[in-house]
Amino acid sequence: MRKTNWITKQERIDEIVTRADSCACAMIDTEGNPYVVLMNFGYKDGVFYFHGDPNGKKMEALKKNPLVSIMLSVDHKLVHQHEAVACSYGMFYRSVSARGTVEFIEEYEQKIDALNIIMKQYSDLKFAYNSPAVKNVAVWKVVAKELKCKEFGMY
Repeated sequence: MRKTNWITKQERIDEIVTRADSCACAMIDTEGNPYVVLMNFGYKDGVFYFHGDPNGKKMEALKKNPLVSIMLSVDHKLVHQHEAVACSYGMFYRSVSARGTVEFIEEYEQKIDALNIIMKQYSDLKFAYNSPAVKNVAVWKVVAKELKCKEFGMY
């Protein structure tokens, strides 16, 4: 039997987020159209961190309208009740969604802190940074509002 469980314990939510290797970030482009970008990210204490090229469509959109929606999921498992019946198929998963407002990080040391949080999502190594690269990358954070977490299926 399939069922949705809403997860409210912060430690479970954090565990799911830290296991994800990418997330989709939805925004509104400069022409008012929905625009979604798959991104690497970092997460700490209810805050998502991102970095990217300071130019281009994504940055233009975020500067014009800083409201975003974030979605990530893990533990995907295709299941079925009967192999030959298409309607019996489904996908079990755990997901986290959040909404918030982009806040650009401009101060050099705060950028380094944010970049370290992003790198921590993927590696436990300590990293050095090239000063010109840090100065020329856009870094921003999104404080999670309306953070929702669920698992669909039997876990």
